[in-house]
Amino acid sequence: MSAPKIIAILLIAGGILGLAFGGFSFTKETHQAKIGPLEFAVEEKQAVNIPMWASIVSLVAGVGLLASGFKKA
Repeated sequence: MSAPKIIAILLIAGGILGLAFGGFSFTKETHQAKIGPLEFAVEEKQAVNIPMWASIVSLVAGVGLLASGFKKA
């Protein structure tokens, strides 16, 4: 499998996932303190939104790259 074909498949998969989910969230540990035997930690939940236009561009670019045929000269 050639590198352009792998890139095209990854672009298509990323575009489909972006359209299906619209983003993702993760938990980030920001502060930590240890006072004697006590330990404190603060975790923040953060969300990343993926714009719909970016998902569509990724999907179209992947399909275009895959459909181009990868012909070598």
